[in-house]
Amino acid sequence: MKLSARNALKGKVVEIAKGQIVAKVKIDIGGQSVTSVVSVEAIDDLGLSIGDEVSAIIKSTEVLLAK
Repeated sequence: MKLSARNALKGKVVEIAKGQIVAKVKIDIGGQSVTSVVSVEAIDDLGLSIGDEVSAIIKSTEVLLAK
């Protein structure tokens, strides 16, 4: 699959918290974590489980920085 997004962070799924409609997926990326909110249907379609290697693909018009 080809994507236009250029920000792909490879990591491992460390937590999945399913609700009725959406789920929070926490990904460990070299000691830092990224959390994504996706549909439960997407989790099931991907067969996603804890320990899976995934890519967090980020497409955004803004990146905010704080110091």
